[in-house]
Amino acid sequence: MFNKIAIANRGEIALRILRACKELGIKTVALHSKADRDLMHVRLADETVCIGPSRPRESYLHAPAILSAMEVTDAEAVHPGYGFLSENADFAEQVEQSGFVFIGPTASVIRTMGDKVSAIRTMKAAGIPTVPGSDGTLDDDSDRTLALAHQIGYPVIIKAAAGGGGRGMRVVRSEAALLNAVQLTRSEAGAAFGDDRVYLEKFLERPRHVEIQVLADTHGNVIHLGDRDCSLQRRHQKVLEEAPAPGIDPALRDRIAERCVQACREIGYRGAGTFEFLYQDDEFYFIEMNTRVQVEHPVTEMVTGVDIVKEQIKIAAGQPLTLTQRDIVLRGHAIECRVNAEDPRTFIPCPGEVKLFHAPGGNGIRVDSHLYTGYRVPADYDSLIGKLICLGENRDSAIARMRNALDETVINGIRTNLPLHQQILGNGNFQRGELSIYFLERLIES
Repeated sequence: MFNKIAIANRGEIALRILRACKELGIKTVALHSKADRDLMHVRLADETVCIGPSRPRESYLHAPAILSAMEVTDAEAVHPGYGFLSENADFAEQVEQSGFVFIGPTASVIRTMGDKVSAIRTMKAAGIPTVPGSDGTLDDDSDRTLALAHQIGYPVIIKAAAGGGGRGMRVVRSEAALLNAVQLTRSEAGAAFGDDRVYLEKFLERPRHVEIQVLADTHGNVIHLGDRDCSLQRRHQKVLEEAPAPGIDPALRDRIAERCVQACREIGYRGAGTFEFLYQDDEFYFIEMNTRVQVEHPVTEMVTGVDIVKEQIKIAAGQPLTLTQRDIVLRGHAIECRVNAEDPRTFIPCPGEVKLFHAPGGNGIRVDSHLYTGYRVPADYDSLIGKLICLGENRDSAIARMRNALDETVINGIRTNLPLHQQILGNGNFQRGELSIYFLERLIES
């Protein structure tokens, strides 16, 4: 096992990693920007190193500063959390070449699965169903592009091959708009990701977003931890998640999850990972793989009892999984509300000082947050300030507990999206499990 791990991220995930390290008896080094010197995990870590100013590219995304800090503190490994570094193959490679351990997959696997076109081809080869599409990136042949779209059938969605975070996407509903839309998306992709390659997929009209969580060690052992529904999202950014995904036949869930497990074996996957699917009409369609632990991992932890971050660390240290697939039993239902420092209607970020913070409590309540009374939310990063997770014996119980927890939560001094979550939980369609990836946008517009 490691003696010391560097935490190269911030906020609640950094605190989450620190807790896992403490439980494993591992010392921690908090790598932080100047803006984050008062973060909770910085206060609790065994050592701290300021690696740069508030701008992420000069601190949290600055590989030389991270590697230098690891060198001077004798850290053996680095946990990148779920930020951009966690899926940066070049960073993973630099870490390993410098003699440290990257807590995540190998650089080659990150490259394969980080490129959406390559990932889709890999999953097709593994027998995992995918959304009908162009089966590769588009070239400059306009006639070919038009023919592919006609073959797929409108509406289609143009996606950046190197995209993420909901950027580099555009829906096209007619042939007349296609070619111009392709050029616009290429320009956006090049500016955002440094890669202007795009591809086509069928645009599903009412899909859900369902994920399969996997864990894989370096000894050939792979397990899945069931599924979760992440359909409630705005502009491709998730707002509320739950596990297991409601209304899916367990036999169908197990069948697609086993294919994900087999795919991990074939590509030599290591660590925690997530297969993302669109689900519609009792069919799963693979869209991408996230080669990292994700924001929504707590709902899976709640229904399985597995500490995913601890397992990540043990796998990175070379230990075999102690769990088998038979050990994984889904119990109850969990819901997670992402708490953001933003206006609940306009979604404009709202940094500032937290005048009062009171966390909810009771059976089945978990709060993952770095907030405390007097903490100042900086304007330099995304607006996520915590996650509220509730576990109930069934979905109705989890909803009831979450509504109570939202009522109990007090965050004064800044605006948050807590009222939005109350609106969602009180909605009859949500309560009946009538979900799609467009649910939230339609709720807001109504």
